Amino acid sequence: MQIHDLIGIGFGPSNIALAITLEEKKQHGFNVDAFFIEKQPSFAWHANMMLDNTHMQISFLKDLATMRNPSSYFTFINYLHQKQRLQDFINLKTFFPSRHEFNDYLAWAAAHFDSRCAYGEEVFEVLPEKRNDEVTLLRIRSRDAHNVIHERLARNLIVSVGGMPSIPECFLPLKNDARVFHSSGYLREIARHEGAKKVAVLGAGQSAAEIFMDLHNRPGSPQVDLIMRARAIKPSDDSPFVNEIFNADFTDFVFSRSDQDRTALLDEFWHTNYAAPDLVLIEQIFNVFYQQRVTGNTCHRFLRRHEAIGANAGPEGIQLVLKDLNAGREYRVTYDAIVLATGYSRDYHKSLLEPLSPYMGDFTVDRQYRLQSTPNFRPAVFLQGACESSHGLSDTLLSITAIRTDEIGRALLGAVNQPVAKQTGNPIRAVASG
Repeated sequence: MQIHDLIGIGFGPSNIALAITLEEKKQHGFNVDAFFIEKQPSFAWHANMMLDNTHMQISFLKDLATMRNPSSYFTFINYLHQKQRLQDFINLKTFFPSRHEFNDYLAWAAAHFDSRCAYGEEVFEVLPEKRNDEVTLLRIRSRDAHNVIHERLARNLIVSVGGMPSIPECFLPLKNDARVFHSSGYLREIARHEGAKKVAVLGAGQSAAEIFMDLHNRPGSPQVDLIMRARAIKPSDDSPFVNEIFNADFTDFVFSRSDQDRTALLDEFWHTNYAAPDLVLIEQIFNVFYQQRVTGNTCHRFLRRHEAIGANAGPEGIQLVLKDLNAGREYRVTYDAIVLATGYSRDYHKSLLEPLSPYMGDFTVDRQYRLQSTPNFRPAVFLQGACESSHGLSDTLLSITAIRTDEIGRALLGAVNQPVAKQTGNPIRAVASG
């Protein structure tokens, strides 16, 4: 069985950026045999939230490469050049491409590494391979769509699986009811409920706001209740001084603080990333409710200061138990479908790596995103997108992705090999022809 220098679990933006970083380091004489495993059958980025007229909330300059290497082949600007759209994009006069276009950019970049990624396989187990009392390798086990088990060996591992849908406790008993679904599967699931007359959307963030407007704009729009605990929908703060928390060097500052200071920083700037839609989107929602007052046609409701405390499935729909936090009273409403725009949890790596837990302690990472382990555990195991509590709010975003992969790449190269003879030629074309 071939032993890879590195296996990456997941092939979304973080690991694509890492693949690019490692490819470009070959020009400096370093070579890492990296292979990636992705559970989706082909590349897709938030496929079920590709709504019409949605755009990025982050500048295109914070792409897969620019912040690390502005001359990279894999910048968004070069993607536009390759697609012969650069001049037209300039004429748009925007830093924020559509979500559809950025997804196409990511797919374009990922396609250069098709030979290094196994799509349609879900990793379900990572096992330690011992030599005497020392763990020298990792055995990564995955299952494909035909239920065939694949096993691969790696000297090092990087886990970039993204967030897992966060489901409020009262909805857990209904996890197999198709009428209740998370926003991560919105387009796929709402297509199964085209005849729905009454829909609830739970959440106060960008996804909840986008889904509300999508439902409102559909032909034969259902009645929609937008439900949240907050008093108001608050806009994201993207002002220049606040945005400095997403700068790469701010990661050093956050990591150097005490646990108490880091918690305070996360609390202070929480609304820059969570429960904070774009202002333009908030204004659109406000206008919807205002026009209802003008016409007297109350189709949708904004149930602010409400909390879902119970849910029961019945033949007529899902009966939601709501608590009005202002009035202190409870009441019940029945819906044909309920969309949970309730965010994500980012601790799946702990269960995935559970067989390695005797060597990992409390799964603490160092500054280079490497899990700290016992002396007899040789493989380096890195995390991407699961280190917000130690590295700051930018950890789950594209903001520092390019810089982070350079930091991980350097740490990885130190664990893998020393420089070899410098490569000649264009490494990007070599990848494309592979």
